[in-house]
Amino acid sequence: MRGTVGPGQEQVFRVPRNSWQWGWLAGKDNPRLFVVNVLGVLDLGVPNPNDEPQLSAWQAGALDDLAKYDRISIKSGHGTGKTTFLSWVILWFLLTRQDVKIPVAANSQDQLRDIVWPEVKKWWRRLPPALRDQIDIQAEKIVVRVAPDNAFAVRRTASKQNSEALQGFHADNLLFIIEEASGIDDVVFEVAMGALSTKGAKVILAANPTRTSGYFYDTHHKLRDRWRCLTVNSEDVPRARGHIQDVIDAYGKGSNKYRVRVLGEFPTADDDTVIALDLVEAAIKRDVIELTDYIPVWGLDVARYGDDDNALCKRRFNMITEPVQTWGGVDLAVTLGKIKREYLDTPELDRPKKIMVDAIGLGAGLVDIGRTEGLPLYGVNVAESASSNDRYMRLRDELWFSGREWFEARDCGMPSDQALVAELTTPRYDFHANGKIVVESKRELKNRGVKSPNRADSFLLTFATNSERRVIKKKHDARRASSWAG
Repeated sequence: MRGTVGPGQEQVFRVPRNSWQWGWLAGKDNPRLFVVNVLGVLDLGVPNPNDEPQLSAWQAGALDDLAKYDRISIKSGHGTGKTTFLSWVILWFLLTRQDVKIPVAANSQDQLRDIVWPEVKKWWRRLPPALRDQIDIQAEKIVVRVAPDNAFAVRRTASKQNSEALQGFHADNLLFIIEEASGIDDVVFEVAMGALSTKGAKVILAANPTRTSGYFYDTHHKLRDRWRCLTVNSEDVPRARGHIQDVIDAYGKGSNKYRVRVLGEFPTADDDTVIALDLVEAAIKRDVIELTDYIPVWGLDVARYGDDDNALCKRRFNMITEPVQTWGGVDLAVTLGKIKREYLDTPELDRPKKIMVDAIGLGAGLVDIGRTEGLPLYGVNVAESASSNDRYMRLRDELWFSGREWFEARDCGMPSDQALVAELTTPRYDFHANGKIVVESKRELKNRGVKSPNRADSFLLTFATNSERRVIKKKHDARRASSWAG
């Protein structure tokens, strides 16, 4: 029996059950349909009293993402069905396209030979005979019999010694699958960048997130806005929960082993990043009530150079109220006009009493002119001493850690703004010889290939003033009171 589609899926796909032929033909642009109707996997939400193979929530979502995105990076805990997912994708891509090549890489030949290839073979056996007969699974290749030179998946070991493993592939349809990507040396990605960037090529990176550096790490941080990033927690996958207690017993729930093997998060013990990615991701997913009793504060980071962007962030106490706005150029008149229009178009109760502006360079002139226009602009010199000058070298360092504390309180929320997430979670910190904390400078970020974090800076400027509580001229309403908001 072919797989059964889940609630609502029949209305979308309009396919009769047991119709693998239709699923195969229509599955070119719908990998989830292929997995359900051709491989016979039960869809998400379908009753499963016999414990048959069934899509987990993350697999269903990832298959849907694959139809929309060309670059997907998956970090996950152990036992979540990651290799199964990749096996489905290999068969889907091979059987729904002509002139297709699929390099499947890992840093270990054992990983490919002993884990990936057997998993593909397992699902190949579930194909309808007419499709199964088209595929030949060999030691190093999986080929379409009628076109073995032009339609195949091939194993490649990607290592520093074999840095060209992902080069030299040309086809109308390219799919790069990189298993355990966290352990692959950066030089492999550097050499392969041209191939991975081929127009129309799909790339899937998958790994347990064991390292806090490298290309895979970067796809979830500074390159995040270019990738569809997924995190798979073993706790959310029923069939993956068997090892969780073993990890807790051996290493403890607060250990890095638990973060990596269960939560699918990068380790933190040796991580000198100012703001951890999981804190920011949690704020996006968190359902919090915006406290309208508080007056908004805006932060404006003014472009200093031609390749910089201006950035405007709006925060109301525990909520970033909208994605950060950015625009190019260093023309102060244009920037002033935009800010004035934004301010006047904002309903009066939602207008800030303070717009905090980075006053280094062009920002100082903007503040002077803007105040004559009636705008509540306040200059902030982030290079001056911190208010807590026994701990931080400069105000900029203190503001970064104010932002960190805001996220650490775990009572805040923000919209899904992946460019802001990338900028917030990239800078690192160190200690000066005098023991004070120093956050990585913009110049240091640039030296390691990271653009100026203008969005993040605009957000952090909102902490240069207190978020004021509005004076309400009415009887106190206890239902609106909050013990943590006072």
